[in-house]
Amino acid sequence: MTTTENPATEDPASSAGWYDAESTLQLRVPFARGPQPAPGYTFDEISRAEWVLGRMPDAGWSAEPGQRRTRVSRALLVCLLLAQAVLSLRLHNSAFEDEALYVYAGHAMIDHLFHGAPDYGGFASYFSGSPVLYPVLAAWVDSAAGLTGVRLMSLAFMLGSTALLYSFTRKLFNERTALLAAGVFSVTQSTLFLGNFATYDAMAIFLLALTAWILVRVAPGHWALPLAAAPVAALTVGVKYAAALYLPTLAVLLVLVAHERLGGREALRRGAVFTTGVGILLGLGVLTTDYLQAIRSTTTERAHGTAPLGQLLWDCARWGGLLFALACLGTVLYARRAGLGEVPGGPGAAPSRRWRLALGAVLSGTALLAPAYQIHLQTSISLHKHIGYGLLFAAPMAGVALTRLMGAHFRFPQAVIAVGVLALTFGMSQSAQNYGVWPDTGRLIPELAKNVRPGQKWLGQPHEAPVYYLSNRGLTDYTLWTSIFYIDYTGREGRHLSGPEGYRAAIEDGWFDGVVLDWSDQPGEVQALIRDELRRSGRYRLATALIYRTSVGSGHFEIWLPLPAARTR
Repeated sequence: MTTTENPATEDPASSAGWYDAESTLQLRVPFARGPQPAPGYTFDEISRAEWVLGRMPDAGWSAEPGQRRTRVSRALLVCLLLAQAVLSLRLHNSAFEDEALYVYAGHAMIDHLFHGAPDYGGFASYFSGSPVLYPVLAAWVDSAAGLTGVRLMSLAFMLGSTALLYSFTRKLFNERTALLAAGVFSVTQSTLFLGNFATYDAMAIFLLALTAWILVRVAPGHWALPLAAAPVAALTVGVKYAAALYLPTLAVLLVLVAHERLGGREALRRGAVFTTGVGILLGLGVLTTDYLQAIRSTTTERAHGTAPLGQLLWDCARWGGLLFALACLGTVLYARRAGLGEVPGGPGAAPSRRWRLALGAVLSGTALLAPAYQIHLQTSISLHKHIGYGLLFAAPMAGVALTRLMGAHFRFPQAVIAVGVLALTFGMSQSAQNYGVWPDTGRLIPELAKNVRPGQKWLGQPHEAPVYYLSNRGLTDYTLWTSIFYIDYTGREGRHLSGPEGYRAAIEDGWFDGVVLDWSDQPGEVQALIRDELRRSGRYRLATALIYRTSVGSGHFEIWLPLPAARTR
């Protein structure tokens, strides 16, 4: 079949004897329309009205927590808490001197309060928290489950702090930010360390988190509701006097949350109610107790140390620098744009830039309070614990930063995974190092148990752990031990001697039935004086030397016993 009727369009190849089939095939080649788009990206049919996708309903982007989203986020929170518990429980060591002292003091206070025993310890004069609060609770748990039980109580407090952090961060932002904030807080060295450490700090951090949780939830409600948080805040200060440093943060947080919902006048009203309630309770506590001297000596008028500024700054940076840097980044990003990447809210639904900046600055800046105070005092004592108080408040803004780095719908998870691995590595290594700073007395206590007898007077460093462990066996008590920090000895001439002269006179007179020394690579002046006097006096002999190794060095315990008939008093 051919189509050659029109000479004007006749193909010259036809007249030359080409095959008809080729001519027909050539006429059926479609006309080239130019470059074509790659399939799968652009379609001509997309311009048709019936092919246009409908508008996504706003319910699909709702910021309100759905039932499924709530279940998933809570399940992930449980996983975080389990990981935190495992990382804390992996730490092992014998009782630290503060742990032993607080638990023993709790037993003494129970005897004093409920059984009429004399208050011989004078704990209220130098403890950094009320001796009738945490120590009594710790002693009650110790009676039932020992030191392990008291440390598990600290773990419960720290797990509760992480859960409360998740809850009030979720209220301030959303589930994703709350999970990320809880995750980065749960692996900091202070959180892991305090989760297996029997001191005031875990309970105080939990009460701070509980106060913040209450205030965030009741801020939009009735003006009197913040009074519900006042007893908790006052109890926090009673447990740990230094926790008063964070009361302004709690009050400002209440004002900011209320201001965003109710306006400035109502926000200030609620802040004044909360502040007044806390002030009244704390005033009553100071007036009805004798804790004022302890508050001055341990907190407000604490003696200055000699730690160099560079070392303090380095310690602050390595223990809390990562979370603080994330919090600062979160503050900047949140101030620039309100949305967190998931909910495309309009400008009218978002808080003002000034409010966002104020919230971020308050929460992030709280992390600097404890470091600034200890830098002012030039001391690093307990800095690794105290830094965790401020990190609790900075964690929500760190969660905001991680949310922004991740992007909408987990678009860029690599950065968050890298930060998480870095935070986990720092937290695990630093908590293990800090938990191994003090020497393990596991071998010392059995040796002392062979030599200590009821009624004997001992000089010891350490002495808190021996008193705690040996008092449970009925071998000794707190009044029979003298520490290397203070001595009041009445010499032969009836003079009261203290300091180096007191130690020299007591050893020369053979006053002690035994001496325990912790001799490390860098002994203090008092340890060196006592050791030299023990050798020179000729009244004591070195009975036992037990080598130990810590995360920062090595040393040995020495047990000195009197020679036969050496005691003169």
